[in-house]
Amino acid sequence: MSAARGKFISLEGGEGAGKSTLLAGLRECIEQRGIALVQTREPGGTSVGEAVRAIVLDPGQRGLAAETELLLMFASRAQLVREVIEPALRAGQWVLCDRYADASYAYQGGGRGQPVSRIAELERWACAGVTPDLTLLLDLPVAIGRARAAGRSDADRIEVEADAFFERVRVAYRERAATEPDRFRVIDASQSPTAVLQAATLALGALIGKSKP
Repeated sequence: MSAARGKFISLEGGEGAGKSTLLAGLRECIEQRGIALVQTREPGGTSVGEAVRAIVLDPGQRGLAAETELLLMFASRAQLVREVIEPALRAGQWVLCDRYADASYAYQGGGRGQPVSRIAELERWACAGVTPDLTLLLDLPVAIGRARAAGRSDADRIEVEADAFFERVRVAYRERAATEPDRFRVIDASQSPTAVLQAATLALGALIGKSKP
């Protein structure tokens, strides 16, 4: 008898939203329930993806065209789906991913102005129908997020963008969540890390309940 297909959870949000802290808490929550988990990230998660990440985030690549950035993101994503995500789901493991296709609608779409239709076509091709069962969107005002992220480390190529860029990213994320309310759970990331984890754990609990026979 083959294993039941695993569940796919993605975590989205702008700069300084607290994704790293929440990822650690969610991982502990899932593993405490005896669920086999694979944690990964975008761009990255594979040797190809990490090479793409180095290019996309390199501050020295300021001349990178928006179209090139979009294609690179989906190249990394296509590899991640085929090498990591889909095999894990087939094996009955759960996948926890730091960003996924929704990030392209927000950053390359909202931020860079790439057409939604173009992103959707790339998603159909690159993601091969692999869609998260649950997407947690950490939402907070741009000013708060940028203040949190300031001084955390040297700013990468995305982080050096102006506030207007991140305002567009936030709007795109919220619009995306509004179109798929069954998949998205929007969490107020201006709360304490404990409160954010509690809200995320509640959403996770509902998914765990649905997965039981």
